[in-house]
Amino acid sequence: MDPIGDFLTKLRNAIKAHHRIVEIPSSSIKKEMTKVLHDKGYIQNYKFEDDKVQGKIKIALKYDSFSKQPAIVKIERVSTPGLRKYVPATNLPRVLNGLGIAILSTSKGVMTDKEARELNVGGEVLCYVY
Repeated sequence: MDPIGDFLTKLRNAIKAHHRIVEIPSSSIKKEMTKVLHDKGYIQNYKFEDDKVQGKIKIALKYDSFSKQPAIVKIERVSTPGLRKYVPATNLPRVLNGLGIAILSTSKGVMTDKEARELNVGGEVLCYVY
């Protein structure tokens, strides 16, 4: 069971099928990752829905209006439950020479590699997005 991997796979599959909206079971780390993706312009909008058992995240995917190309070209998991990938602040990854983002889970919350570089914190590399 890898909930973050499932989150990324559902996004990947929805993008390949050209869906406009994808619904994902909610957790706190998935909510933070969704906020980062929205802040960096990879998704159009999101909505958190809470019910009694487990909430849902509804994500509106972003596509180019002319070419119908998705904003997320590739999204890949880096750190897995079987092999965690931690990096210090001095070795933070650069995705596509700064064109993409790496999402990290740090002691100061979930953030991109650029924000972690500014705050000089390291952490677990969750995924690469470009």
